[in-house]
Amino acid sequence: MQWGSIAAVFFVVWWLCFVAVLPIGARSHHETGEALVPGADPGSPVAPRMGRKLLMATGLAIFFTALLLWVLTNETLMAYWNR
Repeated sequence: MQWGSIAAVFFVVWWLCFVAVLPIGARSHHETGEALVPGADPGSPVAPRMGRKLLMATGLAIFFTALLLWVLTNETLMAYWNR
C-alpha cells in the first residue's frame, strides 16, 4: 500500500474509534446534579476529558490500522482466501 492510502485508512479508522470512545466516562449535568449555566443543555457532559479520548482513539486507531495492514499483507491469509 502507498502512504496516502495508509493515511486515508488511518483517518477513517481514527474517526470510527473516536466516535466509539466519546461516550466512555461521560457524565451529564442531569446525572451529577450539578448546577447548569443558563442556556446549557442538561445532557451536556460535566467534564468531557477530550484529551484522554483523543489519545485513546489514536491508540486504538494505530492498533486497528496495523492489524488491518497485517491482515491484508499476510501471505498465509492470502493463500487461504485465494484457494
